[in-house]
Amino acid sequence: MKKTNIQMVDLMGQYSKIKNEIDQNIISSIESGRFVNGPIVQKFSENLSNYLNVKNVICCANGTDALQIAFMALDLKKGDEIICPSWTYIATAEAAAILGIKVVFCDVDLDTFNITADLIEPHINDNTKAIVPVHLYGQSCDMAPIIKLAEEYDLKIIEDNAQAIGCKYTFPSEEIKFTGTLGHIGTTSFYPSKNLGCYGDGGAIFTNDNNLANKLRMIVNHGEKIKYHHEIIGCNSRLDSIQAEILNIKLKYLDEYNTNRKIMANNYNLAFNKINQIKTPKVISDSIHVYHQYTLRILNGKRDELKSYLNDLEIPSMIYYPIPIHKQKPYRNNQTLKNTDILSDEVISLPIHTELENSNQDYIIESVIKFFK
Repeated sequence: MKKTNIQMVDLMGQYSKIKNEIDQNIISSIESGRFVNGPIVQKFSENLSNYLNVKNVICCANGTDALQIAFMALDLKKGDEIICPSWTYIATAEAAAILGIKVVFCDVDLDTFNITADLIEPHINDNTKAIVPVHLYGQSCDMAPIIKLAEEYDLKIIEDNAQAIGCKYTFPSEEIKFTGTLGHIGTTSFYPSKNLGCYGDGGAIFTNDNNLANKLRMIVNHGEKIKYHHEIIGCNSRLDSIQAEILNIKLKYLDEYNTNRKIMANNYNLAFNKINQIKTPKVISDSIHVYHQYTLRILNGKRDELKSYLNDLEIPSMIYYPIPIHKQKPYRNNQTLKNTDILSDEVISLPIHTELENSNQDYIIESVIKFFK
């Protein structure tokens, strides 16, 4: 039976379940007259800090700002180098480049889509100041070796956790921590389609370093600690109160949302694992994957044909990312990143939802299987 109105992310289905809470709190926020950085923003920061077990959460306007502010807080300057994957959204590199920081691109592991310590190390030189691991698609990078590498070369770690809020990483010592709290600074985005998303733009920065936190708070608010006393160069990047109201409600349901995503991912895996032309996502034993995206590799050059086929059936799919950053015009260079180039030809992401009953997953699975018969 053909299904209709299949969405990559079902934001309206999610909203319908929490509509009364959302609507009531938005009205209360408007009636408070505190529209920017009001008390509810502080309350959300405290709640998220408690959830992540991190000392400081500093909210800001969006995830790209979060990265830029992190670089500013670490005093990275023009000519300094950071290492990050080319296989990620443009914001990771963009936030550094806009400050004049040189972005050095690193290849990723072909199966996990993430950077690893052994792929990072050859790019380290005297100008390298920081490593920016991206926990792509909802899975943690293997952070213990990356942290060891950073300590060996005296480098900072800024985690791009925009796609992995709620993901946990287990260290060899068996200590378990949330991604975004593993390095010196973690950043995230609350873009609507994220696992924890608002109804506009929003972002946050995490750190266990109180001195860094104080600096981050000044940077997001024009470099001031006391009103009209500007101690450092900052910017204007604040979360508005309405978005904080929404996030405060959704945070209560984040674990449920992530659990439902994992259920859908497991359903896909069981259905696709026996198809030779499909490689399902590899999950490292140290990470709890939260599946911001469910991303397959389609072998034998069939990816684009599959996407066209799904489109004809009105099944949405996405390619994250058709052109790696090191091949984009502003960042183009002569690097050969073998795995990254392979992935740009093979990956495709299928719909994944927080609302299982609205997923149409059986129809999607049946359609994909028929394609490969």
